[in-house]
This record gives sequence, structure tokens and C-alpha cells, in this order.
Amino acid sequence: MTPHTGAWRAALADAIGFVLGGALGLFVGRWLGWDFIGSTGWGTSQILGLLLILGGMGGCRWLLRRLLLGAPPQ
Repeated sequence: MTPHTGAWRAALADAIGFVLGGALGLFVGRWLGWDFIGSTGWGTSQILGLLLILGGMGGCRWLLRRLLLGAPPQ
């Protein structure tokens, strides 16, 4: 194993987590009627849709880092 393997795993977890989490947040927001991408104005439903997208990105990134890198050292 090379010394850069951990960095590659972290980068892969970040990239996949952000993309998948954003897509999941977008689809859940559309399912709930909180479409951020397809609307023209700013309102409560658009802000909630944006928060779902951001939460999905962060949550999936965190989950994939835990799965690919393991628990952080204590």
C-alpha cells in the first residue's frame, strides 16, 4: 500500500459523497415539493430544497468517509 492511498480514498469519498448526496437531496426535495433547481423565485420551499441538497451532500460525504477510511483516530 502506498502512502497516498488514504488521500485517494478521502478524495474519492468526497467526490462521490458530494455528487450522490446532492442528487439525493434534490430528488427528495422534488418529491416533497421543495424544488430549488426548477423554480424561478426565492421562498420557503426553495430554501428548504436548498437545505436538503446541502444536507445530503454533507451527510453522504460523512458516511462515505466513515465507510472508506474508518473511524477517526482518538
